Formats: sequence, structure tokens, C-alpha cells
Amino acid sequence: MDRARLADFLRTRREALQPEDVGLPRGQRPRRTGGLRREEVAALSDMSTDYYSRIEQQRGPHPSEQMLAAIARGLRLSLEERDHLFRLGGYPTPHRVRRGEHISPGMMRIFDGLDDIAAQVVSDLGETLRQTRLASALLGDETGYTGLARSLHYRWFTDPDSRRVYAEEDHPTHSRLIASDLHRAYTRDGKDSRAGEIVEALLARSPEFAELWREHPVPGPYCGPKRIQHPQFGLLELHCQVLVDPDQSQSLQVFTATPGSESHEKLRLLSVVAGQEMSYPES
Repeated sequence: MDRARLADFLRTRREALQPEDVGLPRGQRPRRTGGLRREEVAALSDMSTDYYSRIEQQRGPHPSEQMLAAIARGLRLSLEERDHLFRLGGYPTPHRVRRGEHISPGMMRIFDGLDDIAAQVVSDLGETLRQTRLASALLGDETGYTGLARSLHYRWFTDPDSRRVYAEEDHPTHSRLIASDLHRAYTRDGKDSRAGEIVEALLARSPEFAELWREHPVPGPYCGPKRIQHPQFGLLELHCQVLVDPDQSQSLQVFTATPGSESHEKLRLLSVVAGQEMSYPES
């Protein structure tokens, strides 16, 4: 680990960003220097200001791969910059951290402008990488899972709680769509890939998945109309629009309701509740 160069690299990238570049208000307090403040980068990276500051000050513990990945997202680094950050931190790239987990700066800029909308960035394996607070209030926090459970594709067939957010009569349709989406990734990446690992585990654990898999499901419109069963507001009938980043094998999903509908009013009320009760935790 090269503490001095790591600290200098983070400082230069922080100073190159302005609040409006990352969806933050500039505020009325004068800024003594250009760029973002350390506390702003820490908030964007979901960590404490003290932890981030110690890295820039060349002290504190050796940051883990997970912490460096969070900082790379917070600073909106390109893949090349992310890889350089990992090398400065003493980690090889890209083998130990999947490139598909890094959200491109362009996608993050779009995501930053959707703070009041239910939106999330999801990998092609159903791993939720980022959620707005309204998406978290609507669907639950899907970013904290580990291992195979990071993938909704895996949770759907192994954890009954993962299905509660959708109307029960729609479960068979979701099962087929999820299986076909996983089939697409498996066909592209092969059995020795992350998709292959998920498929192997599901074939061993889920008779429902095994039956669908034998049919060679054809990929369809995975994120079409959705009927979300919310524990507080009941059924919401939503539309899901998708922006795909083919280089990263990721998609930005945006959930909306027809203006004037009952679901639109419920989504508006949920947004108010989310704004009052939810905040991003420090780590």
C-alpha cells in the first residue's frame, strides 16, 4: 500500500468534483477551496467522515477492498481510475473485485438526479448496487446482502420473504422472467462464471427453478409493469423503465405510476414518509 500516493490521488479527485457534479446542493457556507469537502465524499461513499479523512491524511487502518470500492463510487471514478485506486491500496485488479460491481460515472450522474424518484442500479445477475431512498422504501433495502444472496435471482427461489413485495398471483410470471434473465447471463458467461455458480446452487436447492431451467427459458422484458405489495400502502401498480449500460452489464431501473392514479398518490405519500424516516447509514 502506497499511503502517500493513495492520499494524494484521493485529494486530487475530490478537488476536481463540484457538488452539482454528484447531485449535492452547493449550500450557503463559503468554500475555502475548490471541489468537494471530505464529509461530502464520506457521505457519498456511505462511511464516516473520520474514516475517510484518515485515509487522506495517511493514517488509520489499511482500507479494505470494499471500502475502496465505496470510495470509487463516491468519487465517480472511471474503471481505469478505480483500478489505479486499488493498485495504490495494495490490491490486484480486476480479479479480486468484479468490474460489474463498479457503476460508471455516466450512470451515477443520471442516478444522482433521481433522488426523489424510485430508482436503482442493478447488475445483470440481479445484484442491487445502489438505491434511492424512495426505492428502498418501496422495495426494501436490497444492497446489504452478501454471498449468493446478493442476487435477487438467487433469493427469489430460496427465500420466501423476497417474494412478499410482489402480488402473489404474479409470482409465476416473475419466476419465469427471473429464470430467463439468469439463463441469458449463463449462456453468455458459461458454467464457470458467477452466473454458473448461482445456477448450480439453485438447481440443487429449488425444484421450481430446476423445472423452469429444463425448459430453456427465453429472455423477456424483465422489468415491465410491476404490481408492488407494500406493507403500509397496499398494492401499487407501477411502470418500470430501464436504461442499460452494456459495458458494465448493469441497468438503471426507474419505477413510476400513472399521474392521477391511486398508485401515483400512494407513491407520493411513500416519498414523504421516506424523506422523514430514512437516511443512509454510516459504515
